[in-house]
Formats: sequence, structure tokens, C-alpha cells
Amino acid sequence: MKVIKIMPRGFCFGVVSALKIAVNAAYDESLPRPIYILGNIVHNHFISEALNHIGLITVDDKQKTRHELLDLIDSGTVIFTAHGVSDDVIKKAHDKGLYLINATCKFVNKTNDYIKQKISKGYDVIYIGKKHHPEPEGALGINPKKIHLVENINDIKNLNINNQKITITNQTTMSYWDVENLANKIKELYPTAEFLNEICNATQVRQEAVLKKAIQADVTIVVGDPLSNNTNKLASISESKANTHSHLIESVEDIDPEWFKDAQTVAVTSGASTPTAITNEVIKFLEDFDYHDPSTYYRKSNLSYKEILNIK
Repeated sequence: MKVIKIMPRGFCFGVVSALKIAVNAAYDESLPRPIYILGNIVHNHFISEALNHIGLITVDDKQKTRHELLDLIDSGTVIFTAHGVSDDVIKKAHDKGLYLINATCKFVNKTNDYIKQKISKGYDVIYIGKKHHPEPEGALGINPKKIHLVENINDIKNLNINNQKITITNQTTMSYWDVENLANKIKELYPTAEFLNEICNATQVRQEAVLKKAIQADVTIVVGDPLSNNTNKLASISESKANTHSHLIESVEDIDPEWFKDAQTVAVTSGASTPTAITNEVIKFLEDFDYHDPSTYYRKSNLSYKEILNIK
């Protein structure tokens, strides 16, 4: 089968940085043990499982905030994930006597610094982001009374801000088109509101590449974790912007041969937190795949944790 390998794909700068910090911590014998990661270091469970192999303990519960998850850690070292945390979480960890390592993406820090600056000048902040995602959680923790989370049009309708000084910003991994659309709707309600689009460059470039290349394919395969917002947005853009049906898979084992019954060309991309080794397995399978030859249907991942973490 013809495979369009969409570039860029795979790890962004923030993910590479966070993983280096986590792996280095695992092999640093001077750090207090045990070493915990507060939530998933990035949104990919294969990475979390691989980190567990080298002694890092991921503490995660989708029903708990980062602040609540800290109640499960009493001693040792805690690593804050690439998604960022609020100052309140940092203070709580410090007060518990934990050794702190911050792996927050620099672009997330930049957005949070902007929010703090605007609030210090008397602004309310309308934050476009995904509810129950750790990045907006960290941002809202800066000042819950002055920051208003918006995910959709209905959230905008429910806004009631009595302040002439308003700024709009966003989660770094949102769809560029979704953010622009929601920001325009907000400005209809608050015409004087400022707007700083904080979609990180890595996210936007990947989204634009999917739009350009998926239109040339019969099917798009997006490799990544279903909890990854940027991964979900890539699949959505293929569907809504390129009009090419997409399937989000975690590994080669999730592929259904029936997806390609009438397909000649498949486009492949991956989320910013998807290990390259996993995506390469998918590409290799699709290059060898022939719908009319059932012997090409077998798919089994045999990757080691070292391959997933790209540890030599």
C-alpha cells in the first residue's frame, strides 16, 4: 500500500525535554527515593509503562486534580509533568518536604507567565482549553476567580464578566482553527478583549501538515494516546478540514484491515507524545499490507521499553 508519511510527526520539543528530565532522574542516585511522576509525564501510556521499567512511579487518577494526587505521595521526589502545575501545587509539594523536579514545557510556562502578568494588571482571562485536562488545570490554578475556562460555544454564552479589561488565551495543544473560531465568538461578546493565540508552533505545524497531506489519501492513521489532546486534534482535522476519514490508534495492533478495503493510499501521522518507534511499526506494516493477501494482516508489536524511550 502507498503510505504518505506526514512530517513533522512524533515528539515535540516539550516532550523530548520532559522525557530527558525523567530518564535522567531515574538514573540519578543522589535523588531521594521513591521518585514519583505527578500524572502522566506526557499523554502516552506506553511511555508511562516504559518509565515504570526504570523505576519511576506514575501517580495518576483521572478523577483527581494534581493537588489531590499529592495526597498520595508522602516522601521522596516528585516530577511535575510537561503539562504544568499551579503555584499552589508546587507550594503543597514543597510543604510536604518532597524534592521537586519541574518538567513543564517552556511554551506552557510562557502562557502561564502571560496570564499572571495580565491578572496583576487587573485583567480577567478567558482561557480556551479542554476541561479536565492537566494543562488548563494548571493555568486555572493561578487564580480560579479571574480565569474563565471556555471549551465550546455554550461556555461562551454562560460567561458573565464585569470587567473592561479582558484578555483571551489558550491551551497550547488546541486546534488552531477551533481557537480562532472561539476567540472570534468571544470578541463578539466582549469587543475590547485582547487575544494572544498560544498554540505552540510544533502543534500548529503538525496540524497544517495533516491538512495538506491527508487530502491526498483515502484514509489517515493517527498514532497516539486517546487522552492526548493534540493527537485527537490531528484526527479531527483530517476529518473536518481534509475530508479524509481518520482512525486514531495506539499501536500497530489496533489496525483493522477492513479500513483499507477500498483504499489505495494511506497517510500516517502521530501525536507529539507518540514514540517514533511505535509509529515506525505502523508505517512498516502498512507498506507491506495488501488487502487481497491475508498473510499481510498479522500485526504484533514487539518493542522494548528502551526502544520506546529511545534509550541506547
